[in-house]
Amino acid sequence: MTIEFFSIEYDANNSKNTFTNGDTITGRIILQVSKKTRLQSLIFRAKGKANVCWHEHYGQNIHVMITSNEKYYDIERPIFTEAGRDGKEVLGQGRHSFPFSFKLPDRDMPSTFKASEGKVVYQLRAQLKQSMSLSKKTRAKFTFVSKPDMTIPMLMEPQYGCKNQSVTFFASGNISLNISIQKMGYRQGEGLKVVAEISNCSTRVVKPKFVLYEKKSFFAQGRRRVHTHNIVKEKGEEVGSSCTQTVAKTICIPPELPPSILNCSIIKLEYRLKVFLDVTLAKNPEIKLPIIILPCVGSVTTKGSGVEESASVYL
Repeated sequence: MTIEFFSIEYDANNSKNTFTNGDTITGRIILQVSKKTRLQSLIFRAKGKANVCWHEHYGQNIHVMITSNEKYYDIERPIFTEAGRDGKEVLGQGRHSFPFSFKLPDRDMPSTFKASEGKVVYQLRAQLKQSMSLSKKTRAKFTFVSKPDMTIPMLMEPQYGCKNQSVTFFASGNISLNISIQKMGYRQGEGLKVVAEISNCSTRVVKPKFVLYEKKSFFAQGRRRVHTHNIVKEKGEEVGSSCTQTVAKTICIPPELPPSILNCSIIKLEYRLKVFLDVTLAKNPEIKLPIIILPCVGSVTTKGSGVEESASVYL
């Protein structure tokens, strides 16, 4: 086999090794051959896309695969081709490097995302063709982080919610819950301060609880799949019967939490803050507020300092 090694690799762009709208990705295609080799073409390709896929079963014999996809860009550039070089591209024995440079489109695209039923993927590819041989391909994925959309209505404005509920089962009275947060949009790693005003005019003891959870939605062929998952859970001190109390709690948003995805038609990643009062033998009054996690785009340039990812040959 004359092709001993074939890979594509790219340079880190910042300390977080992420890329965003309008960034330029530089790298190289590496090819190592065991002897003098004639090549037909070498093609560089960059792709960004989202796709969803899940299976539905109806009875014992009906099985349906639900799929959809969304393309953001698909760019192909020849490093060399048979037509361009008259089929005379000959490599000597050893290692060869073919540099490339690619500018990401400066348009609205969702951040990299991966789940069991859908993903948003950005990758670089290279395809090598030899006469009388199967073509060889290699690829490297990179992490794209969309620029924060600061035009979302009420993104940086205070948010409020209120709930009143009567307690009637082996008890009496009324419970009211009012909550407020400073804004809707938060950065990864930022603290989310919640202020809860609790008026417990009932004969029960109540305990405030705070939950930050994610909601993943996938859309395809007129269908939808939804999954929720708790990210952070916190508790406050009990509020006794016939008491009024203000409880403040700061929830630390995990720095590795993926940013919200609101700009994809087939995948949505949303976050909610849920505050509720745990009441024994009664329905728990609860309030939900939308939370938008804004991405932290890396800004420390380290281009040329190293290679983030490379991939070997796949056929």
